Amino acid sequence: VQLVESGGGLVQPGGSLRLSCAASGFTFSRYIMSWYRQAPGKERELVAAITSAGGLTNYADSVKGRFTISRDNAKNTVSLQMNGLKTEDTAVYYCRLRFNGVDYWGKGTLVTVSS
Repeated sequence: VQLVESGGGLVQPGGSLRLSCAASGFTFSRYIMSWYRQAPGKERELVAAITSAGGLTNYADSVKGRFTISRDNAKNTVSLQMNGLKTEDTAVYYCRLRFNGVDYWGKGTLVTVSS
């Protein structure tokens, strides 16, 4: 299993970023995929999740209405569109798969929201 995140960077408050996670090594279309984040000094937290076919999504209250998770099962990718970014969204963002009872994580991509 390999998960590779991309798309992070520095953005001003109110700006937007789109994160992507490229997955390989498993049958992507069969599994729920999630985005997590970890801010400095804080525990890792769930940001958003999407079911295998993309029909259902779930979001942390702190990002509802601003972030959108989506997936492309033909390309084995899951994305996170982040709009209206706030300084408190600054964190390393991780793609996560739970596969056969084991959690797999990418290395993460850093998102910094600052003026």
